[in-house]
Amino acid sequence: MPPDASLLGLPNFHIERIEGVETVRIWVRHKDPVSCPRCGSAELRLKDTMERVLRHASFGLRPCLLILETHKYRCGGCGRYFNQRFPGIGRWRRSTEPYRRQVFVQHHEGISQKTLAARERLGSATVYRWYQEFLDLKLRERQNDPCPRVLGIDEHFFSRKDGFATTFCDLGKRKIFDVTLGRSEKALEPYLNRLVGKDQVKVVCMDLSTTYRSIVQKHFPKAMIVADRFHVIRLMNHRFLEVWGRLDPTGKANRGLLSLMRRLPQNLRPDQWARLLEYLKAHPAMEAVYGFWQKLNRLLRFKQCTARQCRRLIPVFLAAARQLQSSGFLPLRQLGDTFESWKEEIARMWRFTKNNGITEGFHNKMEMISRRAFGYRNFENYRLRVRVLCG
Repeated sequence: MPPDASLLGLPNFHIERIEGVETVRIWVRHKDPVSCPRCGSAELRLKDTMERVLRHASFGLRPCLLILETHKYRCGGCGRYFNQRFPGIGRWRRSTEPYRRQVFVQHHEGISQKTLAARERLGSATVYRWYQEFLDLKLRERQNDPCPRVLGIDEHFFSRKDGFATTFCDLGKRKIFDVTLGRSEKALEPYLNRLVGKDQVKVVCMDLSTTYRSIVQKHFPKAMIVADRFHVIRLMNHRFLEVWGRLDPTGKANRGLLSLMRRLPQNLRPDQWARLLEYLKAHPAMEAVYGFWQKLNRLLRFKQCTARQCRRLIPVFLAAARQLQSSGFLPLRQLGDTFESWKEEIARMWRFTKNNGITEGFHNKMEMISRRAFGYRNFENYRLRVRVLCG
């Protein structure tokens, strides 16, 4: 690349001279031949010469002005008049694309509209408009992205007026594929009907939502559904803690014991484990429930198993589900019914390594995007920022 192009960030410009200390002024001339933008004819007649002063990307902390000689022509082919056009400089604009990109990057990195507008002597509306233009440009670059092979689906809260939104995450590339308003089958039907490349989706990871499962079975027929391990274990812990509350309400109200009960045995110190064993020996019914709880917990935490290992684990899981269904406690029966209904999706957890933790992490980032903007009224603006910033 020629040194002039490297310095300016604009192709085929020649620097004639540079002046200024606090504000850098650069006189440049464009070297490419001129042709009519309508018919492409090079048969031109010079009608006028003008000077354009453009704001350009700054050199360090010093603002920069680009001074460019431009001409007005009459085309001999089509007879139309036109002003000379340059790459990297829009028609009628008083700033170059590198300068607009500089403002976009600074605002994107967290500088507020008010601060940036005061520093660059621009209007806040101008900063917002330029930022929107670059976001639209980046989004258009991703318009034809195919559906990911490994897809994560989850919901998150958008606003009290519009309710919840559904997130589609590319778990393989660790980025947000898209966000759409609603979480019911009726609300998501129009979006999924026009989605291209649904046959490419091979695996869908999701929580234990029957609505999302029916949506995936209808719109992603070639995809296997994998239950998210975090939600499965959280549901199991919630049900067993309900049983503990029925067996010993006083013990569950003890925050120290509750903390010990929630942890895995291998994460307890010897003194903590001794305290928990002392409590369980004093409550034999809870001791039996806790033992079964931890066996089931260890079973659900197996990861990256081979097909042979999964075939050995499946009968153990089905036996545990039947044992839960025959329990005398309603929360455990409900848990057994859930395991029976989702047995195939839960069994696939052992085989596949992907989970929806990536999607949950992006939800934290999306919440920060919404907080920084003090909330969004327009969902399309929110969707635009999420797809660009999280994609």
